[in-house]
Amino acid sequence: MGKKSWLSRLGMRVRKGWSFKGSHFRFVFFTGLFTGIVLLLFSHKLMEYTSTDSSCEICHVHPHSTSSWKMSAHYGNTSGVVVHCVDCHLPPDGVRHYTEKVRTGMKDVFSKVFKDESKIDWDAKSTIEHAKKITYNESCMHCHQNLFQLDLTQKGVNAHLEFLDDPEGKHCVQCHLEVGHYDPDAIHAKNASFADELMDTDKEIYTEATAITEFKDFTETIPKSTVSFDMVAIPEAIYTIGSPDKESMRKDDEGPQRRIKIKQFFMAKIEVTWNEYMAFFSQTGAEGKSETSTTGRKGDTDAITGATPPWGAPDQGWGKGSRPAITMTHHAAEVYCQWLSQITGKKYRLPTEAEWEYASRGGSETPYFFEGRAKDYTGEGFFKKLFGADTSTIASYVVYNGNSQSKTQEPGAVLANPFGLKNMLGNVAEFCSDWYAADVYSSYPTGNKVAVNPKGPASGAEHVIRGGSFLSDAKDVRSSSRDKTQRVNWLVTDPQIPKSIWWYSDSRHVGFRVVCEWAL
Repeated sequence: MGKKSWLSRLGMRVRKGWSFKGSHFRFVFFTGLFTGIVLLLFSHKLMEYTSTDSSCEICHVHPHSTSSWKMSAHYGNTSGVVVHCVDCHLPPDGVRHYTEKVRTGMKDVFSKVFKDESKIDWDAKSTIEHAKKITYNESCMHCHQNLFQLDLTQKGVNAHLEFLDDPEGKHCVQCHLEVGHYDPDAIHAKNASFADELMDTDKEIYTEATAITEFKDFTETIPKSTVSFDMVAIPEAIYTIGSPDKESMRKDDEGPQRRIKIKQFFMAKIEVTWNEYMAFFSQTGAEGKSETSTTGRKGDTDAITGATPPWGAPDQGWGKGSRPAITMTHHAAEVYCQWLSQITGKKYRLPTEAEWEYASRGGSETPYFFEGRAKDYTGEGFFKKLFGADTSTIASYVVYNGNSQSKTQEPGAVLANPFGLKNMLGNVAEFCSDWYAADVYSSYPTGNKVAVNPKGPASGAEHVIRGGSFLSDAKDVRSSSRDKTQRVNWLVTDPQIPKSIWWYSDSRHVGFRVVCEWAL
């Protein structure tokens, strides 16, 4: 009864003091309505203005964004249609359109106000990796609704069918990077040359490989070439593979830890260079050879048939020489090892994953073979991006996204690990011989038992790659960090039918390093 009476009294007061006919209520109502309409109109106009190209140009500090856009197919085309900044760099509609608008707008304003434009790595901002972060497949398809227009080539039809069949991990800019911002200096298949640097005839041409009679460092010489490379003797030992549960920024496939015994072997001091790979290509490659042919050449059944000519410029225009060879497939790396074994009389191959991690650690049991943790060096996270971190230590040993300038570097850019090996972490990720399995360590012996020279699973779909690359964050270049090949996604833009067995069209961050077995 008391409750009802209280509510009744409250209702009477509301009706009496706040009647729609009362001047007080009418003032508040119409003031609020007017304010809401003004705010709505203002917000609409604000969103409309900040979505114009001229508005983007105010804060977007990239020096060539506007001029390269006006040279592109999205501006200077025969149809007269102009594709604007927000058409590509924001999702087409929905809540995400506005959240991304706020996020990217704040980022551009921050860069304009606080960053030194002369210190921004514009080459890195022009890569496919960066383009994938700031463009959206749904935005492309919002305009390009018909992916099978009448004048589309058969290669284009095949590419679009492959995209629609399995869009995961694929992005429109992989094939169409320059439709929005034209780059006249970009290297295309039509203007790329690969075989111009096969041999430096001014240097000594080796006639035989190096003979080894004892287990110590040696320099290998490749017969019929001017190329040599250093091999480091890696001693036998027992070590712990994987990372402990408490290691910061680790992944689940880095455990459980197990004890591993590795027998002595030789490992190349640096990754296989373009000089080394070009020696292989010049001695085994053949113009016009079938993609499906892997052995036999000119009727010689004992010869190794090497790679077909690549599509485009596999060195990305960065130069060859002593930079690590990149973009070759895992198959190509294995054939290279077969060829090297044949011409030197030794047993060369890719390292097992267990050999690779042991060599990378150089006797250490910490995240890196030098001091520091991933969370000390990572560039991920708001405050790290805002204030940075002291990366002088990692930068002296590793070529990663913090110091690489978005490209591979010469071996002299970093110091060696305790075994004398360079670029075990970073520069390019490296193929291992093992098939990849996320839980492979759990199959190794536990307790006081050790796994002796484990070689991984008997079969699989992808192979292990280790070491991270010039594109990697610090957390992904730890000694225990694991990754795997992605054959399908790394051949998306290969226009050939069938796809190449020798060259990845969409992977520029992976190379390899050879090991040599000690047989004496």
